[in-house]
Amino acid sequence: MTELTDLARAVVDRAQPGEGIEAYVSRGTDTQVRAYDGHVEQLTTASSAGIGIRVMVPASSGPGTQVGFAWAGTLEPGVVAQVLADARDNAAYATPDPHVALAEPDGVAPADLDLWDPAFSELSTDGKVQLALDLERAVRHADPRIRQVDSADYSDGTLEVGLASSTGILAASRRTSAFLSVSAIAGTGTDSQTGSGFSVGRAGAALDPGEAASAAVERAVRMVGAAKARSQRCTVVFDARVVSTLLGVVSAGLSGETVVKGRSFFAGREGEKVAASDVTLVDDPTDRRAYRASAFDAEGLACRRTVLIDAGALRGFVYDTVSARRAGAAPTGSAVRAGYASTPGAGCRALLLSPGRLDEPGVLAAVGEGLYVQSVTGVHSGVNPVSGDFSVGAVGLMVRTGALAEPVRELTVASTLQRMLQSVVYVGADVTWLPGTAAGQTLAVAEMQVSAA
Repeated sequence: MTELTDLARAVVDRAQPGEGIEAYVSRGTDTQVRAYDGHVEQLTTASSAGIGIRVMVPASSGPGTQVGFAWAGTLEPGVVAQVLADARDNAAYATPDPHVALAEPDGVAPADLDLWDPAFSELSTDGKVQLALDLERAVRHADPRIRQVDSADYSDGTLEVGLASSTGILAASRRTSAFLSVSAIAGTGTDSQTGSGFSVGRAGAALDPGEAASAAVERAVRMVGAAKARSQRCTVVFDARVVSTLLGVVSAGLSGETVVKGRSFFAGREGEKVAASDVTLVDDPTDRRAYRASAFDAEGLACRRTVLIDAGALRGFVYDTVSARRAGAAPTGSAVRAGYASTPGAGCRALLLSPGRLDEPGVLAAVGEGLYVQSVTGVHSGVNPVSGDFSVGAVGLMVRTGALAEPVRELTVASTLQRMLQSVVYVGADVTWLPGTAAGQTLAVAEMQVSAA
């Protein structure tokens, strides 16, 4: 398939009697450019390659399997041989686990995904620098209320993976990615407000500095003059980017790994009505629009569309091999890992709420009165995927007669994830794919507590 899969298979071929081996090989490149005040503040380019090896052997005494893992940030043959030896040594000292096993081929065919944009290599380093400079310049000169561009960044990368195991798994994948991001500061007098913008694609040529700049300027300028709002219970309309962030947190509760450990508020609720009837949530890494789309998961199984919530009813979770065995379920092709230096676990790659009929202006018009949340703070400390507790800082604009009105700041928006899912009144049609595990789209949730900080 590729030279990476050839190397992975060569490692697996060294398995000793009774031994199971998995070899995960990857290489990639990364470029980061930051522009500030018309100059290049930072430029880094890097390449990496490495291998991670898992060795599994029957427990030396009693039932279960012992697993050893080792890795190295090079593909030099002598080092690869040492990594295999280290993984074997680590397996000898591991605690036996009856649920540990390598993934087995399950007959699901991989999606035909080409995530490698040939245009990626056509943009020179100078061209990447120019995109960041153009972005920063476009924001600085867009509006007299723009005081400063906090950061203007270009980022891109390539990733190639080869994976093989002694159970017959052989998989290869590759992808390119690129994005622009910018943060603007607007204000008058002593008042300063921030706003951000993005453009995402598979290659630099597909990015739109104008799109990112106009979004950042609009979001910063419309917050100028923001004041504290009164405490109230009202419908809250979450911006698409905020929804992407929140779904990323919710995804932790939909991992079979957290469910079997009792660390999810969804645990034990399969088949129950956990959300409003308009809520259908799927994880579909085969959707090529998703930033983390992939034909194969981190164990070499074919990725597939997994329905998690269907018309409000909880249908299941995402599983890798080990969490599936613990739960008595089947793997869903949902193994993820941070790279060759980590082992796989269960996780979402491309969460998407089934779009409704209304775009953002349509949702605002339907809501009539409420609060529009443009950005939030404290998500990882204020949202608990185990208990479902939800309390975040927020800034945004009031919704009056179906349109955005005066900007407000220093708010706390609180509820529980359980209640929020049940109180969804509108799911937007405005699907926006951003870097991360979930698409964003406008979401309106009734009866949330909004408090002045």
